Amino acid sequence: MGRMRKLDKAERDAERTRLYDDLEAGRIGIPEAVRRMRAVAGMSQAEYAARVAGISKTALAQIEQGKGNPRLSTLQAIGAAFGLDLGFVRRRT
Repeated sequence: MGRMRKLDKAERDAERTRLYDDLEAGRIGIPEAVRRMRAVAGMSQAEYAARVAGISKTALAQIEQGKGNPRLSTLQAIGAAFGLDLGFVRRRT
């Protein structure tokens, strides 16, 4: 898979706002949130894994595919760059 297209500042700001709105509304799960955070950052999986989360590219890829079983500390590291904390959220039925 190739590198994501870099977003300009206005696009990054808009995408970040949409990400926060979708997270708050419970419209997206962890895999989609992680992919979108990485897109806003304009980084490849390898770059985001190493620079932001301190994990392997393989671990990040598994999380983005919904196949990983990350530790809470890993998820905290992934979200920290976006000012996100982990917490319990109510499931929508």
